[in-house]
Amino acid sequence: MKEFDLTKDLIERNYWLIRLRWLAIAGVNAAILFSSRILNFSLPTFFLYAIGAFLAIYNLIFLFLLTLIKEKESFSVINRIANAQISLDLLSLSGLIHFSGGVENPFIFYFIFHMIIAGILLSRRASFLQATFAVLLFCAMAVSEYFGIFAHYGLGKFSGLERYNNFIYVSGVSFVFITTIYIAVYMATSISKRLREREKILADTSTLLKKQDLLKSEYVLRVSHDIKEHLAAIQGCLEPVAGGITGELNPKQLDLVQRAVHRTAKLMFFVKALLEITRIKLTKEVKMDYFYFQDVLSEAIAYIASKAKDKNITVNSTVEPSIDRICGALEYIQETIVNILANAVKYTPCNGKIDIRVNDKGNTILIQIKDTGIGIPKDELPRIFDEFYRASNAKEVEKDGTGLGLSIAKQVVQRHNGKIWAESEEGKGSTFSIILPK
Repeated sequence: MKEFDLTKDLIERNYWLIRLRWLAIAGVNAAILFSSRILNFSLPTFFLYAIGAFLAIYNLIFLFLLTLIKEKESFSVINRIANAQISLDLLSLSGLIHFSGGVENPFIFYFIFHMIIAGILLSRRASFLQATFAVLLFCAMAVSEYFGIFAHYGLGKFSGLERYNNFIYVSGVSFVFITTIYIAVYMATSISKRLREREKILADTSTLLKKQDLLKSEYVLRVSHDIKEHLAAIQGCLEPVAGGITGELNPKQLDLVQRAVHRTAKLMFFVKALLEITRIKLTKEVKMDYFYFQDVLSEAIAYIASKAKDKNITVNSTVEPSIDRICGALEYIQETIVNILANAVKYTPCNGKIDIRVNDKGNTILIQIKDTGIGIPKDELPRIFDEFYRASNAKEVEKDGTGLGLSIAKQVVQRHNGKIWAESEEGKGSTFSIILPK
């Protein structure tokens, strides 16, 4: 697993380098055009454009190679590709510098950018080897031009006097260049090493937290299941007593028993909700199949219809005709819609309104449930999908509540690779939006 993560990270960095190179290719061609046409530098544009074309060709080759080997997840192969990319970049940059002024070209210090990239992509040893390669290329260019082995292509007025054959100038520039290159590599690899160590610590911590959360969920599942069984037994004893099956109770006795029945029912509801969200967390795969969304929505509306009627709340729904069947876990999606509708009814005053609109968005559907309820305080809105969290004004309207309904809804939507969010204004109502893939 660790090697897979390293490989995946290196692949992403390789793609990043390829994207950077496209920008560099555009910059090189623009610089050649500007220098030759606007500044009227006498440059061997054929060779410079040829190097630009070479950059583009091997960039396409590396892009193709990465696409081919991505599934193999071979760290050593991808590492060699990263090394090859940087080596060819250094070779191309040396060619560009040689044909545009040599040691007189101030762009020689662009080698430093490649050293920083090497420090990010490669190991410290590989980065220093690339630095040495860059130094050798630079020294070979400087020495060859100095002794006349290769022709020198000057920059005319831009660089003033020709200094490529001035020993003191070439020695000084070479010294600064070489020391800068190695210092840049040392700094880049040091920072990169620290960042990687911190990334590893964070990754290990994240893995540990996930394991602990899993253990917690398994513990909660076992305990909640046991509590549910005991509560069911208590309910089974209390309900016959409250119904008078065991004999008539006096008013005080009946009041106490009915309170116990009511509290037990509330506690049972809470335990069931806790079991539900824990099961969703622990279930690795949710069974999905195609179903008619309109039927699920109709059943969800029917579930809350009587409570909405008691408060004289109007419930309207509009579903675009193009929405037919979708793939998902029918029971979970229906429960999610019911939870949101039940909250809308609970927190909407009498004579209010609930509008449900479902739009076809191509590969997805957008479900929006809008009410004219009490709304959610702005500073509390980001927390409403947290487990056990209830908005402060919701507690004032309804003291009893689990704070798990919206958390369950979020878990269900995420399992379907969807998205859920809420928009609200306190005192004016809320709109809950759900995006589900078809």
